Amino acid sequence: METQAIPIPSNQPELAPGINYFFAVLPDDRARSEIAGVCERFRKSHRVSGSPLAVESLHLSLCPMGNPERLRQPLESALRAAAAGVVAESFDATLDSAMRFSARDGQFPFVLCTDAATTAAALSLRKAIAAEQLRVGLQVSGVSSFLAHVTLLHGHAVDAVEESIAPVQWHVHDFVLIRSFFGQSRYEVIGRWPLVARAEPEVHDLLEEMANMAELPDPAAED
Repeated sequence: METQAIPIPSNQPELAPGINYFFAVLPDDRARSEIAGVCERFRKSHRVSGSPLAVESLHLSLCPMGNPERLRQPLESALRAAAAGVVAESFDATLDSAMRFSARDGQFPFVLCTDAATTAAALSLRKAIAAEQLRVGLQVSGVSSFLAHVTLLHGHAVDAVEESIAPVQWHVHDFVLIRSFFGQSRYEVIGRWPLVARAEPEVHDLLEEMANMAELPDPAAED
């Protein structure tokens, strides 16, 4: 018998039991496929046990939901209002290393970590989201304590590992609000907001500029 998901009202005044929220960015389809491939290769080569996250659930967490302080509107409404106020540039994301994190709840997360440039861009976006949450009455602590990563699986017997991988890349042009369910590894995207398109540097054609200069009249010839 198939169980039916219980709808969660969007205007609950506080956190419902078994429900949490966080902001994240999502890999595109190509990057998800490459991430899943890396996961499978490491599972075989390192004999990593555990259930991998579903490909459609892969995400890079940005910022948790803040603690309610002076919250003057329903929780989800406050989170959406905070997201709508975020102004940040889009950026290129690169995953370039694999490692095992310390055990949490008896299980070891196996993750792919970002390079320095991606971590800096993601941290900037994290800070912007945290600042907007504070504006609506949600306090995020430890904003600068951040190691950007994508979790692949949780396992009980994951050996220590930290090594480079062939870079997995995608362009981050938006971020999302996710509703998660404790103990289910189930995520629902309930909101999506665009990032500002990054300004492309102006390219100067030196040969064209020199040609234009050659076409200018000679001031001495006019005297």
